[in-house]
Amino acid sequence: MNKVQNYVEKILQPKLQGDGGWVEFVKLEGGELSLLFRGECSKCLILNRCCSWIEDEIKKDLKTNVKVIAIRKKPYFQDV
Repeated sequence: MNKVQNYVEKILQPKLQGDGGWVEFVKLEGGELSLLFRGECSKCLILNRCCSWIEDEIKKDLKTNVKVIAIRKKPYFQDV
């Protein structure tokens, strides 16, 4: 497991779960981090802010620049 995937699963998932959301690592290619958003995140109107926050957190903690590509999981309810 690479460090970005581990960070998403161990650090970011629990933070988003606190608000009823869920994020899953999909892939990291050429600086683009694809994440699958479920639960409340799948219908969030400010998901772009969350993606920017994730980019900032990864840059701060892992010293890695990424661009988050958000994939919304439908239907819009917690299905994990």
